[in-house]
Amino acid sequence: MLKGDIYYPHGPPLGLSDDEVAAGFVLMCQARARGDVSVEIHEITTPEQAQFKRLPARIERSLPLAHDVVALYLKLPAAEDFRFEAGQYIDIMLPGGRRRSFSIASPPHDARPLELHIRRVAGGEFSAPLFDAGKQSALLTIEGPLGQFIYRESSASMLLIGGGTGLAPLLSIIRHVIETGLERAMTLYWGVRAERDLYAQDRLDDLAQRSGGKLHYVPVLSEPSPAWQGARGFVHEAALRDLDDLHRYDVYAAGPPAMIAAVRGEFARCGVPPSRLFFDSFDYAPDALERQRTSAATKS
Repeated sequence: MLKGDIYYPHGPPLGLSDDEVAAGFVLMCQARARGDVSVEIHEITTPEQAQFKRLPARIERSLPLAHDVVALYLKLPAAEDFRFEAGQYIDIMLPGGRRRSFSIASPPHDARPLELHIRRVAGGEFSAPLFDAGKQSALLTIEGPLGQFIYRESSASMLLIGGGTGLAPLLSIIRHVIETGLERAMTLYWGVRAERDLYAQDRLDDLAQRSGGKLHYVPVLSEPSPAWQGARGFVHEAALRDLDDLHRYDVYAAGPPAMIAAVRGEFARCGVPPSRLFFDSFDYAPDALERQRTSAATKS
């Protein structure tokens, strides 16, 4: 932004670093102007950058992964070339111009159908019906690809930290590295609440075995049963306990806003430079939050 004043009605966005804020960058999708403003925009100038599309997509199948998570597989038009980078997301359009954002769990080389991981939101306009059989074969409209949380080429080892369905973009990146033969060492910490929430445990174990030693996977539970023998607590804290040389990693973090804020603060204090810290904050849309508040007030 070149001139004027803005504010964020839902709080400061995690999508901008402190340096970017100081340089005048703003997230126009979240910002509100307090008056006249003057902005400079980045124009799309090359065919490689002009990949954003609005497309119809049909729900090919919905696969329950856990008590509150489904894998949604979207069939795109055969004639359309939908290109994206590992880690990006799409928007699903809803009535009234509203939208829901979901990370792509598929890698770019194996994205037909397109895989999404969707958590049930109480009273959610889009997520709740997916747990009913009648949603099969529904036709949707999507926009994308979107986002700057993408795999970046480097010789450094990768530390991936996921919370809940924040695993989805990390899974896209992991599969991209393993299945295209890239030589990157990867350590994944995936944090969920309890054993029943480890919806991708078998899949991640299989990827670790197929990786030829490239992938090391650590599940972390914040509220485990007494029988749990693995890592406990907050997922970012488990990584901090285990690793004492964080400066040698490229760090990719995806999950709830509180987890992202903790990673940004604590990992920077442990020597990870901002240029090697990449993050994707998963949050509810404002209208979904309002429905949850209304529902909670009605039930209380």
